[in-house]
Amino acid sequence: MNVLVLLPLSGAQRARLERGAPKARFSYAPNRDVAPDQLAAADVIVGNPAPERLGETHHLRLLQLGSAGYDRYLSTGTLPAGAQLAGASGAYGQAVSEHVLAMLLGLMKNLPAYRDNQRAHVWADEGPVSTMSGARVLVLGAGDIGTHFARLAAALGARVTGVQRHASAARGSFEELLTRGELPRLLPEADVVASFLPSTPETRGLADGEFFSALRTGSWFANAGRGDLVVTDDLLASLRSGHLAGAALDVTDPEPLPVDHPLWDAPGVLVTPHVSGGLHLDVTLDNIVDIAAENLARLAAGERLRNLVEP
Repeated sequence: MNVLVLLPLSGAQRARLERGAPKARFSYAPNRDVAPDQLAAADVIVGNPAPERLGETHHLRLLQLGSAGYDRYLSTGTLPAGAQLAGASGAYGQAVSEHVLAMLLGLMKNLPAYRDNQRAHVWADEGPVSTMSGARVLVLGAGDIGTHFARLAAALGARVTGVQRHASAARGSFEELLTRGELPRLLPEADVVASFLPSTPETRGLADGEFFSALRTGSWFANAGRGDLVVTDDLLASLRSGHLAGAALDVTDPEPLPVDHPLWDAPGVLVTPHVSGGLHLDVTLDNIVDIAAENLARLAAGERLRNLVEP
């Protein structure tokens, strides 16, 4: 079995990965420099090759992504016939949840205004702030990332409700786990809404004018799932009217955000360029390696893969 790895692994991480398939032949290449013959020889690719280059593979059995998201690879004809697709869900919980919490707390404590004041050499009090303590936090997407975020929010004294595909008993830091059908009741009660939802036909455009109008005045919104959850014009209207106190956005629609887009300068907005789920925290890449090693072992044993993406 030939395994082509497109991730920037250390020597120790390579050794951990290779223990998952001790009989396999491993090769390593930067994603931007991968050669056609490497793709042609690969039975397994670990990483995120350009989707259009998958046509250069000849006998691909598994594409093990280094990302939790996989929508770029779902178009008809992108994945070669017979190849399995697996994501890296479970690798990004710590990184994304900490990033989003930092963004929200920064907004709630007026830190962007104080940063602007520092640059202008202005010593001024920017007034009242908000707190997570006692806040009602609604988490859209109660998987690995949402669960991590719930734990952090609860540690600050928030009361956390999760929304997922199917209702279930409360677990971890979630007081309740409900479905999207409950949103009309839940939104007016929320002080903070944080979304980690993927892009699906059911989630695209979910956060529209009706969604934002249902939120209480002065609430906060965060999105680190996919930008197309949000109808951006409706978000802008809610921010400009003062109905929303602010929005922490690691993803946007459109993305990348054009240089002249009004969202850059909208009141109460903090934007980061889809970096919360990058490889900026060492533990994230360690987690990806562990998932990939496990799936290499499962593939060799003919077992069902972890994080298998099925149509």
